[in-house]
Amino acid sequence: MDSAGTQIAAEVSYGVRSMSAPLRRVLLRRPTTTGDFAAADWRTPDPVLLGRQHDEFAALLASLGAQVELADPVDGLVDALYARDPALVTARGAILFQMVKPVRRLEPELLGAEFERAGVPVIGRLTGDAVADGGDFIWLDEHTLVVGRSYRTNEPAVAQLRALLAEEGVTVASVDLPHATGPDHVLHLMSFISPVADDLAVVYPPLAPVSLMQALAVRGVTVVPVDDEEYLSMGCNVLAVRPRVAVLMDGNPRTRAALEAHGCETHVYDGSDVSVKGDGGPTCLTAPLWRA
Repeated sequence: MDSAGTQIAAEVSYGVRSMSAPLRRVLLRRPTTTGDFAAADWRTPDPVLLGRQHDEFAALLASLGAQVELADPVDGLVDALYARDPALVTARGAILFQMVKPVRRLEPELLGAEFERAGVPVIGRLTGDAVADGGDFIWLDEHTLVVGRSYRTNEPAVAQLRALLAEEGVTVASVDLPHATGPDHVLHLMSFISPVADDLAVVYPPLAPVSLMQALAVRGVTVVPVDDEEYLSMGCNVLAVRPRVAVLMDGNPRTRAALEAHGCETHVYDGSDVSVKGDGGPTCLTAPLWRA
């Protein structure tokens, strides 16, 4: 019985309940060069540079110890490059979302097929009027998921996720995101906070809800503040590949230096087209499959 249990455990290579536990497996989707970039609110990228930067980003993650699963591009769906948003992977498998942005509504099921090819079961789907984007979710610890209620993620989604994650013993807390520049601009929870260890997070305080800042303080989480200029260049969008080992977009030297002052090892990538043109940093480009 014990040996069988050990064998089953060894075969499981998926599950996420942390923002900074070692990133064992991660799914990326290659960028398409066809489609209406303007309709998706992109600035038109250089197709050669777009592909090269994505390849270099994938190679960087692999060099840092992650097994990178690459999904094929989806012709016409330029936002599908940002694999974080259509779903959430938990300890039991993937929950597929419904998305507000019209040009992204096909993405959850397409990503679900990639999860299943990678051996990650789909355990649930948002239904009815529930909508969500993956950028509105962070794990504070393995038992606490924080959801940002935004123009992309609504209360019915929070309620459905509470029910789905109750089976895993996870508490789902929600915070209201500010209006900021309104519904036409993407503001996710992860636009202004990126945990890089259990006790360390990069934060842009002017947009952070008071309740979230208080929760960080109660937990003893040190905040690395991002300034106004580097917030605009996605300095707050930081991907932890393991505690205090972080990937961020090049061009944010003050945030990088602040992380290193807190004992972090930092790595940067050129995101001039793969990130800047579509407004999606390293967390947006990645769908973590397994952190352990």
